[in-house]
Amino acid sequence: MQEFKIEGEYIQLIQLLKALNWVEHGAMAQWVVAEGYVKYNGQVDYRKRLKLKPGDVVEFDGMEVKLV
Repeated sequence: MQEFKIEGEYIQLIQLLKALNWVEHGAMAQWVVAEGYVKYNGQVDYRKRLKLKPGDVVEFDGMEVKLV
């Protein structure tokens, strides 16, 4: 599992997917979230603008990241 250090209080889910280069662009980030391909703390979550904070874990396409 990799770690990702956020700047500030939180990062939105679609911004995280783009920052990690897990998706090519914002539209793709929105699509994978809307289709249920992304897990947030072990559960599928459909909120594109979900505010992720340190300690949260995001999974997508066999990859996992913990926010610090």
